[in-house]
Amino acid sequence: QVQLVESGGGLVQAGGSLRLSCAASGRTFSNYAMGWFRQAPGKEREFVAAISWSGVNTRYADSVKGRFTISRDNAKNTVYVRMNSLKPEDTAVYYCAGRRVGVVSSFTLADMDYWGKGTLVTVSS
Repeated sequence: QVQLVESGGGLVQAGGSLRLSCAASGRTFSNYAMGWFRQAPGKEREFVAAISWSGVNTRYADSVKGRFTISRDNAKNTVYVRMNSLKPEDTAVYYCAGRRVGVVSSFTLADMDYWGKGTLVTVSS
């Protein structure tokens, strides 16, 4: 019953930054693990980042580690990802996803229970 809506995508130059937001509605999701996936043109959807229900534990894909930071504000039912030092290869549709289980030890496409519609991030060279 949870619905996820992403926002914050856009066009940026290489080296720039964006912050994406994912707002949940329908019910609270404080006990859900949340995260982000992305899908570039012609490629399969891939994991980007995840955060546990408490916000204490996080995981990142190697390709974004050190550049992206995931966070959440459970009082606002919102999860964020701040993306710094963006590269052209970061260009993709970014999808917010939620998992009923609150841990992030396993966070794959098949594990997700809820998906947003996606927001496009384009990084120019």
